[in-house]
Amino acid sequence: MPDPIYLSPPHINQEARDEMQKAITSNWIAPVGPALRDFESELSKMHEGRNALAVHSCTAALHLSMRNIGIEKGDVVFIPTHTFIATADPVIYLGAEPVFIDSEWETWNMDPTLLHQACKTLLKEGKKLKAVVPVHIYGMPAKMDEILEVADEFGLHVIEDAAEALGSQYHGRPCGALADQSALSFNGNKIITTSGGGALITKEVEDHENALYLANQAQALTPWYEHSTVGYNYRLSNLLAAFGVGQLKVLEDRVEGKRQIFDRYGEFFEALSGDGLRFLMQPEPDGSRSNRWLTAVLLEGEGNIKPLDLQKALAEDGIESRPIWKPMHQQPVFSGKRHFGNEVSDHLFEKGICLPSGTSMTDEQFAYVLKRIEHHIVHNLNVR
Repeated sequence: MPDPIYLSPPHINQEARDEMQKAITSNWIAPVGPALRDFESELSKMHEGRNALAVHSCTAALHLSMRNIGIEKGDVVFIPTHTFIATADPVIYLGAEPVFIDSEWETWNMDPTLLHQACKTLLKEGKKLKAVVPVHIYGMPAKMDEILEVADEFGLHVIEDAAEALGSQYHGRPCGALADQSALSFNGNKIITTSGGGALITKEVEDHENALYLANQAQALTPWYEHSTVGYNYRLSNLLAAFGVGQLKVLEDRVEGKRQIFDRYGEFFEALSGDGLRFLMQPEPDGSRSNRWLTAVLLEGEGNIKPLDLQKALAEDGIESRPIWKPMHQQPVFSGKRHFGNEVSDHLFEKGICLPSGTSMTDEQFAYVLKRIEHHIVHNLNVR
């Protein structure tokens, strides 16, 4: 068996190694240092000059953004049901109520029509509507124009979860700069990484300063340690930021690599279609440019191929895959929470599988992945 082929492993470049070595040599390991300031400066440039605050995770960035707008017990925060749980967790931290909104087919993201319906329904019930957190799933920009219109109509704050969308664009603008606040992820499986890490991007300086204060344990500007409110130990270390500085230098190369992987899968599944087999991949509407962070495919048609069966078969070949996100409204931890649905996310979960999308895959490894997928679909799973 060849070496394992992972879903989306880190792709380490020489520039990242050099920047990290520079930080080590200078003894700027932690906390704040020159590399952290450089990393934030580069993120700012990439996001229309907005304020960038590097923190230890995207979850932390979302938490800080929600603290900025004063989310509290009794507030309603609209979350796409098709997402990772980190989008919803900070809502629970603050005692607020997540309300889950289903997907639409054009992007697989939050459906603006359902969001509007949910706002009207809950407003009639006397609920306190506070915010909406659209997510750009797998790097595909959500329908932000429509979502922002709904938010404006109902007075909602908008927090953009761009965890998976660094390098993606929406009508020529970078994802992460489409709302007053946004959150990025640099987790080990993302398009560029700082091992673990994230960033809060803010339009207003006041939001940036408040988040910085909270992320630094709410330390007052005094000669001694003084704290008037509860803060968090959320800042990213200088050492990890140094790695991020080097990674950002190859971001566009990584985007192009991810998009090529997606296109190659698309050609493969188009050729494999027929005789009852049908495969659907995430669309890309006009005006959007996805970084294609992960390639996901829906196993449709008459063959009734089950994603978990294919996942298990590929694992035996040393190939990592995983199901599409299980909807939040199906998660036991959110049992009983409100959900406005059209069953799109349920179908995505039932039929979808995420395939190896790492830009460090060699041509030989990619050919092996395609060969084993075809073998299992055509032969082992007995669909033809």
